[in-house]
Amino acid sequence: MAILPTEEARQYTNDAEGIASIVDQLVPLEPRGVVLEATGGYETLVASELELAGLPVSLVNPRQVRSFAQAKGQLAKTDAIDAQVLALFAEAIKPPVRPLPDERTRELRALVDRRLQLLEMLTSEHNRLRPASKRVRPLLQEHIRWLKQQIEDLDKDITGLIRSSPLWRAQEDLLRSVPGVGPVLSSILLTHLPELGSLNRGQVAALVGVAPMNRDSGRYRGKRSIWGGRTAIRSPLYMAALVATRHNPVIKAFYQRLRAAGKPAKVALTACMRKLLIILNTMIRRRRTWGPPHMQTIALLV
Repeated sequence: MAILPTEEARQYTNDAEGIASIVDQLVPLEPRGVVLEATGGYETLVASELELAGLPVSLVNPRQVRSFAQAKGQLAKTDAIDAQVLALFAEAIKPPVRPLPDERTRELRALVDRRLQLLEMLTSEHNRLRPASKRVRPLLQEHIRWLKQQIEDLDKDITGLIRSSPLWRAQEDLLRSVPGVGPVLSSILLTHLPELGSLNRGQVAALVGVAPMNRDSGRYRGKRSIWGGRTAIRSPLYMAALVATRHNPVIKAFYQRLRAAGKPAKVALTACMRKLLIILNTMIRRRRTWGPPHMQTIALLV
């Protein structure tokens, strides 16, 4: 941990005693902000305790902090250097303070993330199955069956947890009313995009990483492409958009119009991902379900 303006780095253990020491040191200072890197869940306990102590906590992407360090010419990397860079990053960028998810939300997100992990394992095992030897093949098939059963059990747990919350149930009903949106995408959006409905169309597209980025310099006009964002959302959003190009009248017409204009299939499908996301964002904000008479109004708004 480093505190401006001294930038002196101090090290604490990530347990109850170490976190209590951090809180005791920071509370009297009344800092304008406390910035932590999102490091796969290791930051959850300390972030929660800091927020309970009334401190303004921001979680930031480690990649952004590393890019900031490189921009300052800081190529070395140690715990002390990382803490100092993070403090300077907080002062220069001033990342927004957002409320941390409550325990129930963290539990749902953990289930959703575990499902994603099991799907990756399942894909890997399927890829190994074809070239596998006769002795290895039964082992792979047994593991595949186990993974499928685990995913099925997780689906039940995720559905039960969502349906037990009036807020999640209402939001899921809105999302699932859109042709192309299934339980996988709706659960991902509930857990990985809590800002849905509170952002404008440009902000939500950029946050997920489906907004085309300019690559211009002088008279040169580079090819626009998407980059960054929350990658966990993009894969299920891609599948939902693909289904929507066949079964959702608004997305289907939009896709066909782009293709008729000469847009490559991948470009057109990416645009459909963005349009579908913006439609969902608008529906959550306005609390409108898909279908007459709201469908046409929502489609015109995006």
